[in-house]
Amino acid sequence: MRNLLMLSRFIDRINEFVGRNVSWLVLAAVLISAGNASIRKAFDMSSNAWLEVQWYLFGAVFMLAAGYTLRKNEHVRIDVLAGNLSKRTRDWIDLLGHFFFLLPFCAMMTYLAWPFFWRSFQSGEMSSNAGGLIIWPAKATILAGFILLSLQAISEIIKRIAIIRGLMDEEPGHDHSMPPQVEAAAQMKGGSDA
Repeated sequence: MRNLLMLSRFIDRINEFVGRNVSWLVLAAVLISAGNASIRKAFDMSSNAWLEVQWYLFGAVFMLAAGYTLRKNEHVRIDVLAGNLSKRTRDWIDLLGHFFFLLPFCAMMTYLAWPFFWRSFQSGEMSSNAGGLIIWPAKATILAGFILLSLQAISEIIKRIAIIRGLMDEEPGHDHSMPPQVEAAAQMKGGSDA
């Protein structure tokens, strides 16, 4: 189990690095959007390439940060149900959900995204919009995003097994021993004290 936990920490570091670095793409997308809107208003000019760059950047942030979001335990949960369950039950739900739903879904999407990207790359596919961009980089982010999310799902499965077996304490910031409503209030209070 020690080697698996080392693998889990390695995957966590990869997604931490990617997630922190792609967050800057949000700023780039906002600046490009503001610049494009200003030029359109001031000079009555527009560019499909700049519009597509905005979409690419937003898509890249969404896809590439999915694994980071899972690592930070920030994905949407159904707190109405989970709030009434014990921590151990929630750990089992996480483990089974990641193993039987998330991992197969990511594997299927990675399998389907590869030819989707590869055909576009080989053909040099271009946008159908006048002045548009090449499309394969956007399709590559879909593939990369699902690979990163798959890896993080494996990491989360390893950690859940270790927690259930008592080999590992909950990660800092991931303590789910309290009901989600109490946990959220505690996090808000802790954040305001800092």
